[in-house]
Amino acid sequence: MVLSIALASLALAATSNAQFGIKHTQYETSPPVYPSPNITGIGGWEAALEKARGFLAELSLEEKSQMVTGTPGPCVGNLAPIPRLNFTGICLQDGPLSIRQSIYSSVFPAQLSVAASWDRKMTHARGLQIAEEFKGKGAHVILGPVVGGLGRTPYGGRNWEAFSPDAYLSGVLVEETIHGMQSTGVQACTKHFIGNEQEIMRNPTKVDGQTVEALSANIDDKTMHETYLWPFANALHAGTTSIMCSYQRINGSYGCQNSKTLNGILKQELGFEGWVVSDWMATHSGVASVEAGLDVNMPGGIAFTTDQPSYWGANLTTAVNNGTLDINRLDDMVLRIMTPYYLLNQDVDFPKVDGSTVPISFFSEKDWRFNFTLGETVDVRADHHKLIRELGAAGTVLLKNKNNTLPLKKPMNVGVFGNDAADLTAGQYSLGQYSLLAGGDYEIGTLPAGGGSGAGRYTYVVSPLEAIKARAQSYGALVQYVIDNKLLATGAAGVLQPALPDVCLIFLKTWATEGDDRTTLIADWNSTLVVEETAKYCPSTVVVLHGAAPNVLPWKDNENVTAIIAAHMPGQETGNSIVDILWGDVNPSGKLPYTIANNETDYDIGVVNSTELLASTDPNAWQDDFTEGNIIDYKEFDSKNKSVAYEFGFGLSYTTFELSNLEVQVAAANASRLPSSSAKILPGGNEELWQVLATVSVTLQNTGDVAGATVPQLYITLPAEAGETQNVRALRGFEKVHLEEGAEFKVEFQLMRRDLSYWDVNAQQWRLPASAISLDVGFSSRDLKLNGELTI
Repeated sequence: MVLSIALASLALAATSNAQFGIKHTQYETSPPVYPSPNITGIGGWEAALEKARGFLAELSLEEKSQMVTGTPGPCVGNLAPIPRLNFTGICLQDGPLSIRQSIYSSVFPAQLSVAASWDRKMTHARGLQIAEEFKGKGAHVILGPVVGGLGRTPYGGRNWEAFSPDAYLSGVLVEETIHGMQSTGVQACTKHFIGNEQEIMRNPTKVDGQTVEALSANIDDKTMHETYLWPFANALHAGTTSIMCSYQRINGSYGCQNSKTLNGILKQELGFEGWVVSDWMATHSGVASVEAGLDVNMPGGIAFTTDQPSYWGANLTTAVNNGTLDINRLDDMVLRIMTPYYLLNQDVDFPKVDGSTVPISFFSEKDWRFNFTLGETVDVRADHHKLIRELGAAGTVLLKNKNNTLPLKKPMNVGVFGNDAADLTAGQYSLGQYSLLAGGDYEIGTLPAGGGSGAGRYTYVVSPLEAIKARAQSYGALVQYVIDNKLLATGAAGVLQPALPDVCLIFLKTWATEGDDRTTLIADWNSTLVVEETAKYCPSTVVVLHGAAPNVLPWKDNENVTAIIAAHMPGQETGNSIVDILWGDVNPSGKLPYTIANNETDYDIGVVNSTELLASTDPNAWQDDFTEGNIIDYKEFDSKNKSVAYEFGFGLSYTTFELSNLEVQVAAANASRLPSSSAKILPGGNEELWQVLATVSVTLQNTGDVAGATVPQLYITLPAEAGETQNVRALRGFEKVHLEEGAEFKVEFQLMRRDLSYWDVNAQQWRLPASAISLDVGFSSRDLKLNGELTI
């Protein structure tokens, strides 16, 4: 009965699409996949599943419905306690770089900076330390890491929360992050599943009283698997216990009610054993979303400032009693929640929720429906500032260094310019009261991270100006500064005459936040004029960019701009991290995790938004067809042979490196073209996809006169049979290596079956090509030193 209702609803949606004359010839309405697969415990979760079954057996029907429905409480998301079973509830907290709803906690570098580091070990350490802080504050679940949005368009407002538009790089780093996080006993909730590539119109709205549905991301099967699903498969392979579904629609069906993506792809094809939680207020139905594979509805109950009742809760109890919801589906939802809870031993001596979260919670205590046990205020920062500073520097990319301007050699007169150099002036928190007071315009103050739920609440921030003063004054230098961009744009740097600085350091920033997308790729607040006018007075000008990326750099060829640095979002130690680079305490080793174009118009993919769309009352007007397939970021520029300012993977050093001796070893000749259909489906998909089929090795040497690190990168090009949007050069290996001057190291890249395959739409499997695969190894996507080929 339930299945027939769901199918009828889906048919109605398809009819509705046709009714409004929407023609998206490449795509079809998301097909129905029912029922929702049950948890099996495969992959090492069997013992935890048995404990969960014991817990389930003690629950009443009402308690089961309560278990899957969020409730007001001390955390941003709360599953209610059941005192009679000694279950104290589950606390979910934002976010991917900090425990946002907290005091006395750290703000780590954003995932954008992590990606720019290309450093597996630091990525793992960051995940571990973030989770240590969450656990110390009594949070069972981290709402992160982020691999959706991936970064399809450079204008995406939340790209900085994720790693990179390259699916492979994102996949490796999300896996390391999850291993680090869950090693502490805290659950990772990987988000947002899937196709969440812009902020504008991510939710339904009303125009002249007519409901207009959220944007539909229309993605074909091949592109879905080869790009957007790729890092989520890594997350499942790493054991992520939770997945957050996304706000927007996917091929016409809402992300948290899409049975194809949740039941068919996530739980069936990829073997996901954990629980799917909605993004906050992304649930638009009751039984229909349950049947489609959603396991937890957040925030449930009272939705922050409204009294709108939940679609779930008591309604699920009613649905079971009247036969419209199978009790077995509700039981599976509870098992999926509780199995990870027992797997990570969260039932044993887990810290209480820090009581200091209550005054800064989204929920008022008067709305609490259950008694939550709270603990004392705890300082969880430990010595995490050390890694934050180190990783902030590691994620800093040196783009230009004319005449060896950097590292600085104790200049005695240092000029500091630009609004990003200063300490914060609009509060230490970019979500809520502070952002409202600032009108969302943080004109003066450095930018260690972006805004929205992915932000953090700073205990302190080391500004660039503060750190530069400390360094320069340590050897008696003069520091002069002007931080008002409006003044600088009119030539205010000239006020420093005749005592002009030996070096001028300009700090620019680009604001980005949840809830909106970027409208330009040029840094904010008169940045172009700030650089041009300041450089007139300074023949040695260094420009540092913080914030969202990529940015185009219209002044990059100015003869007085002798060095350019993309410093991204380094977290609370931002000033110390950049000083370490500028004065050479740290040799820059960051590489671009995206492409910097010459002009904004060089990027083909923008945000869907127009005056016509904003005024439309057509319920299905908002459509985004991913017609480019896999051809995003550097693949777009390479496939069309476009010139770029700085390519994907690029980054300079204070030393030099060389590559030699490309070698290829094949583990098994004549491997089957498809993985065995009898192989186990483990979290992450068919187990054979993760088997190493070949190894490529090269010799790396530091040929300069100082120690440093670099990132050899392996790219493959599949033959024509892979399809026109897949037979393009793609990253399939990287390793960050630190070498003393003159030293050598043999770097090995292991290639798994998945790395060498393309998605066969007809077979619905990953297929190895019959022809040779081209190999290129170098220091960026366009600086390729060695080449060869591989036949499997």
